[in-house]
Amino acid sequence: MDLGLKDRVYVVTGATRGLGNAAARELVADGAKVVVTGRDEKTAADAASALGPNAVGVAADNGAAGTPARLVASAREHFRGFDGILISVGGPPPGFAADNTDEQWAVAFESVFLGAVRLARAAAEELGEGGVIGFVLSGSVHEPIPGLTISNGLRPGLAGFAKSLANELGPRGIRVVGLLPSRIDTDRVRQLDGLSADPEATRAANESRIPLRRYGAPEEFGRTAAFLLSPAASYLTGIMLPVDGGMRSGF
Repeated sequence: MDLGLKDRVYVVTGATRGLGNAAARELVADGAKVVVTGRDEKTAADAASALGPNAVGVAADNGAAGTPARLVASAREHFRGFDGILISVGGPPPGFAADNTDEQWAVAFESVFLGAVRLARAAAEELGEGGVIGFVLSGSVHEPIPGLTISNGLRPGLAGFAKSLANELGPRGIRVVGLLPSRIDTDRVRQLDGLSADPEATRAANESRIPLRRYGAPEEFGRTAAFLLSPAASYLTGIMLPVDGGMRSGF
C-alpha cells in the first residue's frame, strides 16, 4: 500500500528517542522528509544523521513561545514545504497528587500542554488543504494511570483541544488526529516500571492485562503514526486512536 508520503514534509517534535523517533523513522522509510527536534543541539543532529539525508535536526524547547514559528521556517528552508506536524513531548514527572509540586505542574503545563497548543496553532496557520496535525498523547486520556497524576490531568485536556481544532480546521481540509500509546517498550516506560520494587514483576503484571500479552514495539507505534499522518488516512480526523494492544477496556 502506498501511503502517499514521498516528499511530504513533516515536523516531529521530541524525536531524538522514544515514540517521536519511532514515528520519524517510519515517515522517512516511506519517503517523507522530516525536521526532528530535541532539547539538545547535538542529540537532535545525531538523530537526524541516523535517519539520513531526508532529515534535519533542530534544537527546540516545546515550551518556548518562539519554537513553533522557528520549526515551520526550518521545514520550509530545508525541504521547501510543510505538510504536517507530530507533536510529541517527554512525559511529565511521575507522582501522586500529594507528591507533585506546583513547580512541576507549571513546568509540565508549559511544555506538555501550552507548548503543544502553540505548535498546533502555528501549524494550522501555515498548513493548506491536505495538511495534518498529530498529537502523541497517552492511554490516560481514557483511563487514568496510577502514579502519573500530572499526565492524567493534562493529556485529556489536550485531547479535548485536538477535537475542537479538528472541528474548526475540517472545512479547510486540514486533519487533526491523536495517538494514545500505553505500554510501548520505550526508555520512558522501562523507567516507570523501574520505579517499583520489582520491575520485572511489574512488567509481567502489566503484560497480563494486555490482550496481546506483551508490550508494543516502538516501530509498531511508528507505523501507526506514519499512516495517520499520511494522505492514505485522508478521511480520518478528530479521532483518538489507542495504540495499546487492546489494553483499554472500553469500546
